[in-house]
Amino acid sequence: MNDRIILGIDPGLANTGWGVIAQRGSQLACLAYGCASTDAAWQLSDRLLKIHDQIAAVIERFSPACVGIETVWFGQNITAAFATGQARGAALVACAESGLLVGEFAPRQIKLAVVGTGTAEKGQVQFMVGKLLRLPAAPQPDHAADALAAAICYTTHDAPLAGAM
Repeated sequence: MNDRIILGIDPGLANTGWGVIAQRGSQLACLAYGCASTDAAWQLSDRLLKIHDQIAAVIERFSPACVGIETVWFGQNITAAFATGQARGAALVACAESGLLVGEFAPRQIKLAVVGTGTAEKGQVQFMVGKLLRLPAAPQPDHAADALAAAICYTTHDAPLAGAM
């Protein structure tokens, strides 16, 4: 039986979404979700520290066994991709401090796992995350929905169970 708690992370410097799901066999349930938001006026180091600290607090509260995190997509805006990579690093340090198993997934993989197509729109991801986790409404903001989708993706990509090495 795949009984575990999975953290999902959608990294971003302005908004790092997080979501926590419980898996019991093939059943998934949402435990909590939210967003670590930082102010653009803050120093970069303070923004990264807040992301680290908030992800660390989520890990401490829910004790996940593993984490699914979105990789950085390098599109037209290289500056934004670099900032996202820094936020991702801050979140990954918090995960490493707790010894979590990490599954890294491209945005297309996450969309494919949740919606059935790698080119799904944000609204489609939110809708399907809500349906898959039997939530009364689509999760808001979209960063949190994307984080829950990353956690769901972890369950579909044959990621190892905690302690199974």
